[in-house]
Amino acid sequence: MWTIENIPNQSDKTAIVTGANAGIGYQTALALYEKGADVIIAARDEDKMKMAVEKISKISGNGSISYMVLDLGNLKSVSDFASDFKSKYKKLDLLINNAGVMVPPAGKTVDGFELQFGINFIGHFALTCYLYPLLKDTKDSRVVTLSSGAHKLTDTIDFENVRLEKPYDARSSYAMSKLADITFAIELQRRINTKGDHIISVSSHPGVTRTDLQRHLDNLEERFAAYPAVMEAPQGALSTLYAATSPDITGGEYYGPDGEGEFSGFPAKASIGENAKDPNLGEKLWRFAENSTNLFFP
Repeated sequence: MWTIENIPNQSDKTAIVTGANAGIGYQTALALYEKGADVIIAARDEDKMKMAVEKISKISGNGSISYMVLDLGNLKSVSDFASDFKSKYKKLDLLINNAGVMVPPAGKTVDGFELQFGINFIGHFALTCYLYPLLKDTKDSRVVTLSSGAHKLTDTIDFENVRLEKPYDARSSYAMSKLADITFAIELQRRINTKGDHIISVSSHPGVTRTDLQRHLDNLEERFAAYPAVMEAPQGALSTLYAATSPDITGGEYYGPDGEGEFSGFPAKASIGENAKDPNLGEKLWRFAENSTNLFFP
């Protein structure tokens, strides 16, 4: 039963947590701050980030907390964020790709991607690419990318439907974005291993956790009632924190709650869908992302 009490000392570590103004991201940032890390909240809404920083600052902790504006739905904003970050920081121990959207109304990012695929995957791919040199130069750095059990609900990634080329199916598009996230995390570890770099790339999922992420779902309480247990954000964040800080982590793995169906519980290795482990899909996704963003990992 791993809890925040098991988090090792994070003093002298620098961490970025995307989407950390609320929900699981907020709890992740808070726990790392309490354990001594220099935590940067990265999100789009400056007012909400200010409120989160003020709230965390009032809590006793051994680290520091600040924020920087990042819009994952705008590749120019991702580039600007990375440039600004690299001008202020010379290392990056933890990059936690937490931010996401779930079944929103049909829409596109600034760069023309379907919102879920664009924010959940493309934006984080670009962010990781820009920050890779810092990760490479930081001893024992980690990248944690949040996925979901929903990644098992789709057979593959339809690369002909990532810009709303076909009629919009919110749930299918969400599942596809989460399959892209976990496939990316696994493929990134393959490439790290090939390069011989000392970075760990893993993915995690929060099980069924009550957060603002589900705001677009109708009949929410009825949906929650179908599960044996629904977690609140502090416990939902444990899988991410475990992946980010535990010494017992293996690159390329996936972590989530240990209860029935991985819906709730405490952090443990989670079940990975077979498609996510397919190196051919990993290669195809990587090449697609590179060509779509004109970004190439150093």
